[in-house]
Amino acid sequence: MVEDQIKARGVEDPLVLGAMAAVARHRFVSDDWQDYAYRDHPLPIGYGQTISQPYIVALMTEVLDVEPGDKVLEIGTGSGYQAAVLAEMGLDVFTIEIISELAVTAETTLRELGYEVTTRAADGYFGWAEEAPFDGIIVTAAPDHVPQPLVDQLATGGVMVVPVGPIGAVQTLWRFSPNADGELGAESLGGVSFVPFTRAEE
Repeated sequence: MVEDQIKARGVEDPLVLGAMAAVARHRFVSDDWQDYAYRDHPLPIGYGQTISQPYIVALMTEVLDVEPGDKVLEIGTGSGYQAAVLAEMGLDVFTIEIISELAVTAETTLRELGYEVTTRAADGYFGWAEEAPFDGIIVTAAPDHVPQPLVDQLATGGVMVVPVGPIGAVQTLWRFSPNADGELGAESLGGVSFVPFTRAEE
C-alpha cells in the first residue's frame, strides 16, 4: 500500500510513510470490507460516514507539517484511523466526532491498539478551545466554509488542512497557516470528495 499507492504519488515524508505502514488499517474497517481495507479508496463505516482512502490520509498528514510532540486537533474521528496515524507519528492527538456511536467505537479501537488519543463526542465546528492552540488541525469532512473557531485555535505558524465546498460536489482541499501578523495564508491542494461536515443543529 505505502509503495504503490502513497509513495508513488509523491508523498515523501518518512515519518508519514512509516506511520502509514505501521497502522493496521484493517482494524478500522468492518468485517464486510476487510478484503478492501488496503485498497486506495474510501470505505463505508456506518452512519453515512467513510474512512478516507490511504493516499488522501497520507497527503493531508504530510501537508499538516507537524513533528513528534506537536499538538494536533482532528475534526471528524470517524473510525479513528487518521487519529491512529497521527498518534503513530508521536503527536499529541485530540479528536472530535459528532456521531457518538462512532466516537465510542473509535476510542475503543484506538485504546486496544495502544494509541493514546484524547477523544470527544461533540460538534467539531467549535473545536476544542480549552486545549488550544494547536500546531495542526486536520478536518476530515467538508464544511461549506472555513469554521472561524478552528482558525482562532491555530498556533502562529500552525497549519490547518480542510476540504471546503458544497455538498454533493467536488470540494477543494485547502492548507491554511496564520503568520505572525495574524494573516491567514491559503494554498489550494486540488479537488477532493469528502462527506459533508455535520453540525449539531442539522
